[in-house]
Amino acid sequence: MTRIYTKSGDDGTTGLIGGVRVPKDSPRIEAYGSVDELNAVLGVVRSYSLPGRMDKILERIQDDLFTVGADLALPQDASRADWGIPTLPEEAVQTLEKEIDECESNLDPLRQFILPGGTPAAAMLHLARTIARRAERCCVTLARAEHVDPLIVRYLNRLADLCFVLARFMNCQEAKPESHPTFGKR
Repeated sequence: MTRIYTKSGDDGTTGLIGGVRVPKDSPRIEAYGSVDELNAVLGVVRSYSLPGRMDKILERIQDDLFTVGADLALPQDASRADWGIPTLPEEAVQTLEKEIDECESNLDPLRQFILPGGTPAAAMLHLARTIARRAERCCVTLARAEHVDPLIVRYLNRLADLCFVLARFMNCQEAKPESHPTFGKR
């Protein structure tokens, strides 16, 4: 069995798909690293007891994020087809929008800001939301210098929205009331 460590990154670089070496703090690495972190946090959310449908939604999203991460790990001039990396389908964004609409139809309208928290799963979904926003920002930064599929940015934007709605939905299902900021008025 090969070892997990290669020592090739000891100089502060890492390899993209195909072997091109880049600095570990390059915008491309920041982008796919944030996507990887988001995927890991969703794995933590899935470790909680979730309704079966929600677990299936998150499993599909994790699979989508793996595709996004692989796309972002390709060097600028590499071809997805050459490496067998699928394209994130346009329907992925539409599916997120459908899930947002379905969850929101079961929630009271949002009339004020809410504080992240609630059940452990909901709190982790709030964390996932913030990581999705960071991943989105990283992809926007990367897109200023290199090509990034615009669908990836749209997907991450909707995913952050879905994480917020799922957190609210989880708290509603568990009858956990939402907390609101006082803005210093206690």
